[in-house]
Amino acid sequence: MRNSVILAALAAAGLVAGTAQAQELAYSQVERGRYLVTAGNCAACHTDMENDGTPFAGGRGLDTPFGVIYSRNLTPDEETGIGLWSRDDFYRAMNEGVNREGQQLYPAFPYTYFTIMPREDVDAVYDYLRTLEPVRAEIPENELPLPLRFRPAVAGWKMLFFEDREFVPDPAQSDAWNRGRYLVDGPTHCGACHTGKNLLGGDREAEYLRGGTLENWFAPNIRGGENGGLAQWEIGDIVEFLRDGRARHTAPMQRMGEVVGLSTQHMTQEDLEAIAIYLKSLNDEPPQAADPITEDRVAAGRSIFFDECAACHAADGSGVPYIFAPLDGSNKLTAEDPSTVIRIILEGAQAVPTEAALGPLAMPAFDWKLSDEQIADVVSYLRQAWSNNAIAVSASDVADMRSYLEEH
Repeated sequence: MRNSVILAALAAAGLVAGTAQAQELAYSQVERGRYLVTAGNCAACHTDMENDGTPFAGGRGLDTPFGVIYSRNLTPDEETGIGLWSRDDFYRAMNEGVNREGQQLYPAFPYTYFTIMPREDVDAVYDYLRTLEPVRAEIPENELPLPLRFRPAVAGWKMLFFEDREFVPDPAQSDAWNRGRYLVDGPTHCGACHTGKNLLGGDREAEYLRGGTLENWFAPNIRGGENGGLAQWEIGDIVEFLRDGRARHTAPMQRMGEVVGLSTQHMTQEDLEAIAIYLKSLNDEPPQAADPITEDRVAAGRSIFFDECAACHAADGSGVPYIFAPLDGSNKLTAEDPSTVIRIILEGAQAVPTEAALGPLAMPAFDWKLSDEQIADVVSYLRQAWSNNAIAVSASDVADMRSYLEEH
């Protein structure tokens, strides 16, 4: 039934002449939409994974600095999903951040990135979503303070931080570079995590892909040119990371693990290379020299490192490629915000299994074994060992993260 609706719509638009041609075009259109939905990792946010929810039926709570926002049902259910939405309704949501009822959408839904997608790509996404099985799924109310429950206030936010624009290729750059920029800035919306935000949740233009904090994880700097977080990565390394979930430098874990597991491992080699080409073109400023830690902290941190870490990560911090991440030059370890490395040491982490790497890799938790002071010492030591040059962390930084994890 839904496929026939799509065929009829295409025929009515004058896009097809006959049934066979219509079927072929409709299939191509839906497949294009499926690919874009995969590239956009829509399933991750629009599936209540903690409660084994149905894919795309919404209900996942997104923990923002302003409260919890629940993703909506994207299946074509008429009562709780987008079954009554027209193409124009859907395009307006993706392009302007306004829903079918005319309500402003919170930018936890990344329409600030999707707005650059051309109408034909958005229509393809819509056509694919219309092929999903309708699922009735009531979504919880957002958990926001009273002023933010007033959706018209989002219009003021948009005036400050949102620009309705479409992607314009740079004629001075290659087709691959332009494709990579389109994917990074549009469907894959990398900046949603990897670009720093201001106090109102808007992107800081000066922090473009220089790293950002989300749900108490710090997504690292992914600029790949000189002084960038991926400066030591080759194009092939980036492709391997996104395709296989394994690379010489590290493996994707937690939120990035979802991205690789549900999205990038299923993208084409050509698109992954385009993303890598674009990221490698982005240079960065040299980091400021960090004040060295005291000799006492160096001694304490080094001792803990050799007792607890060196067996896997090697005495010289070189690690074991594709298995244990190198610590020398790690963009997670030397990030401006040390949240991620502190969190991984406290609660451990597991790399996502992929079609290319079925066996998961894991980092054990040390919250039970090391005190806040000990973790602060070893992290501070590692952030200044070998070629690393990042500021020290304090025991209070670790204590704050430990409290957060205990509450969540």
